[in-house]
Amino acid sequence: MYKSFSMELAGKTLTVDVGRVAAQANGAAFIHYGDTTVLSTATASEKPRDGIDFFPLSVEYEEKMYAVGKIPGGFNKREGKASENAILTSRVIDRPMRPLFPKDYRNDVTINNLVLSVDPECSPELTAMLGSAICVAISDIPFDGPCATTQVGMINGDFIINPNSAQDKESDLKLTVASTRDKVIMIEAGANEIPEAKMIEAIYLADSVNKDIIAFIDEIVAQCGKPKHEYESCAIPEEVFDAIKEIVPPADMEVLMFSPEKQEREERIRNMKDTLAEKFAENEEWLPLIDEAVYQYEKKTVRKMILKDHKRPDGREITQIRPLAAEVDIIPRVHGSSMFTRGQTQICDIVTLAPLSEAQKVDGLNENITSKRYIHHYNFPAYSVGETKVSRGPGRREIGHGALAERALIPVLPSEEEFPYAIRAVSETFESNGSTSMASTCASCMSLMAAGVPIKRMVAGISCGLVTGETDDDYILLTDIQGLEDFFGDMDFKVTGTTEGITAIQMDIKIHGLTRPIVEGAIARCREARLFIMDTCMKPAISEPRPEVSKYAPKIIQLTIDPQKIGDVVGQRGKTINTIIEQTGVKIDITDDGSVSICGTDPEAMALAKKYVEIIASDFEEGQVLEGKVVSIKEFGAFLEFAPGKEAMVHISKIADRRINRVEDVLTLGDVVKAVCLGKDKMGRVSFSIKDVK
Repeated sequence: MYKSFSMELAGKTLTVDVGRVAAQANGAAFIHYGDTTVLSTATASEKPRDGIDFFPLSVEYEEKMYAVGKIPGGFNKREGKASENAILTSRVIDRPMRPLFPKDYRNDVTINNLVLSVDPECSPELTAMLGSAICVAISDIPFDGPCATTQVGMINGDFIINPNSAQDKESDLKLTVASTRDKVIMIEAGANEIPEAKMIEAIYLADSVNKDIIAFIDEIVAQCGKPKHEYESCAIPEEVFDAIKEIVPPADMEVLMFSPEKQEREERIRNMKDTLAEKFAENEEWLPLIDEAVYQYEKKTVRKMILKDHKRPDGREITQIRPLAAEVDIIPRVHGSSMFTRGQTQICDIVTLAPLSEAQKVDGLNENITSKRYIHHYNFPAYSVGETKVSRGPGRREIGHGALAERALIPVLPSEEEFPYAIRAVSETFESNGSTSMASTCASCMSLMAAGVPIKRMVAGISCGLVTGETDDDYILLTDIQGLEDFFGDMDFKVTGTTEGITAIQMDIKIHGLTRPIVEGAIARCREARLFIMDTCMKPAISEPRPEVSKYAPKIIQLTIDPQKIGDVVGQRGKTINTIIEQTGVKIDITDDGSVSICGTDPEAMALAKKYVEIIASDFEEGQVLEGKVVSIKEFGAFLEFAPGKEAMVHISKIADRRINRVEDVLTLGDVVKAVCLGKDKMGRVSFSIKDVK
């Protein structure tokens, strides 16, 4: 049965149609927010997938170019693989929803969001986030929701709920918050050095809006929700845990888990599994459960050690950061490089500078983002965690981590006018044991300074973890979580920033939400830690940006010409500008407003190219002295080329102080001579003189 529901949300109407389309999906919501339209569907398999120990959830966000009235580029004129924005949106949808599914649920679930039209006043990403929560909530798929999501911007210190495209472009804050009816479950933010107190205020403003949305979703579920289906639980039987504890008692398990070295701990667990396999050799039902059972035993042990005993697996104090090390210039000949090490997490970052014309072009649904001048790429090879695996290129995790580190540095980058370069930073993970994205932020900051990029302030990042007990008040925050504490803990709260405020946040949790004291405590703990990292580790390696770019980096000269003269500089079919490029070896970019960038590594060649452009783009003036090459000799005089495509004539009477009968008596082709402009004659022709040069 088709039903339609509406509410006012931040000055726009949000409409949800149920039963109108996609009736064969487990749940489907046809969402209209303003004129933005998204079809969100949820489907689940009938049976659990065999042989897996995780919940197989897939979230898709499909951008269709028809949604903004465009035909895709390329030969096929068809949408290809998901864009970076689509991947990042899918991750933001996945992160708050995944913990709300049953922990022992192993049925395949797919949430699909098809963007059908885009209204610049209403974000399609936000619409898809709401649609995803609604379609699962009304479906028969087990789900402990609903949840809701709100975006917050800030202009001139004032918060804006669900900013439109124009507001988002001007905003100092891009915050996305997801909540259940009781708690915050996800935070994603990019910010222009927003103070911590202001960020917390924005988070809980979004949370209050989410509560109104959840009341709206509750109404939809009450009228259209399906009964949740029964499912085959994949929980490990208690008798398996009892048998394991008889072989490896809890006290012995704590000894196995307590080690500062990841490899040593993993070797102990491997030996434990081998022992269990021998003991359970005759029990065919239990053998396949050993890996998952040991994982859960490890988890319970680590959580108890931390929460009750305040004892971390590597022996650190609760607020203690692992050993830090930093250095720059570790890679020769690149434009900038650094290495940042925190415990067993190690990132090498390399910066490359290029002309602005090499900025990344972005083709997508967001009219505000058509190019990226700063690009951060993150790579996570298998050897960084001691595994053997063929590289298949960056996955969603790598793209997400790269985007987080990119977002962290953007607020401190110089403007294009101050620093006319496209910038690419690549973080190579050499070793990983927790929070490589935050190490990438620190390493990127240092390599940018080493490359001579005049960033406004130093940026650092750190992750805060969490272990909770039975009540909201029973919890402990962990500074600088390692991989084990991330896997077995309840939260990975990453915060980057400067001394002045926050530049980025990404919060992942595995529980059903965080109380306000936890959020405030994590943000405060991260500030304390990042300032410590900057002062004790990063500043001793490099305290400020270098005054000049590397000798291996391209240099850029900028000038402005009359836009009416652009055609003269370019020449017919690009002949003139290509001649300049061939003669000097530089790269020249000209924009429609007359801005010219000359890029190269040879200062003399760059100066010559600049001279040529200035000559071509200006009119000859009386008294102007120029140096030109003889390119043509006639009976009546010689033609001099002062720059490619820019010529003038010297009459035979103006070549020498004496009378000459032939131009060839004084000049030959290829001679380079100085000449002075005599102005225009009665016919409007410009003439030059060699003999009158003083």
